[in-house]
Amino acid sequence: MTSRPVAQPLHRQLRDLMMARIEAGEWSPGTYLPSESRLAEDYGVAVGTLRKALLDMAAEGVVQRRQGKGTVVVSHDSDAVLFRFFNLRGPDGRRLRPESRVLSRARIAACSADADALGLPPRAQVIRITRVRDIGGTPVLYEHILLDAARFGRLETDPDILPNTLYQLYQTEMGATVHRAREALRAVSADKACARELGIAEGTPLLQIRRVALDYGGAPIELRLSWVNTYSLHYEAEL
Repeated sequence: MTSRPVAQPLHRQLRDLMMARIEAGEWSPGTYLPSESRLAEDYGVAVGTLRKALLDMAAEGVVQRRQGKGTVVVSHDSDAVLFRFFNLRGPDGRRLRPESRVLSRARIAACSADADALGLPPRAQVIRITRVRDIGGTPVLYEHILLDAARFGRLETDPDILPNTLYQLYQTEMGATVHRAREALRAVSADKACARELGIAEGTPLLQIRRVALDYGGAPIELRLSWVNTYSLHYEAEL
């Protein structure tokens, strides 16, 4: 029997208890939770209270309630992840589907700022994935993806071909689910590497996006630095 939450508000405490079971892997992505009546009985609460907790979790994107089937832990299928975390839009506001080209993968020592963003000690070993993202065959985004080598070291060489959507790979192959992210934006000038890969002049204005991807508990999974040529697109986020 799972311990009954005692603090108020009860449905938020219940949400935290169920989140802990998801974080621990007891309910993995794609798994259906027990029925509402069974969960309410296990926790010793009313079905209405249990339902409020599930609604909170659904609003956070942790679970999905499916009519006639039950409540399932959300899994990162390619489209869902892409359109949730890729906030670049065309001139008319339409969603864009980028395709990725990996340029290199390497094990390096992180600088202090990057290590700190990943919750690692200075000079910790990280895997750096460098790639370009194309839209309609035109390169628009150059990026570095940094991951803790102790946890994601296999990505230095395996798989041979990295998927377009890495978050799905993290979840299905490494048990790391990106739940949310923090992004910081600033204007920069294209350096030599960006200019070469994006086919633009060195010094061209670019949008830099610094994103830290976080798991259910708020621990960092990935640091992503993206340099975007916004000549024919713009950044759009719903707050």
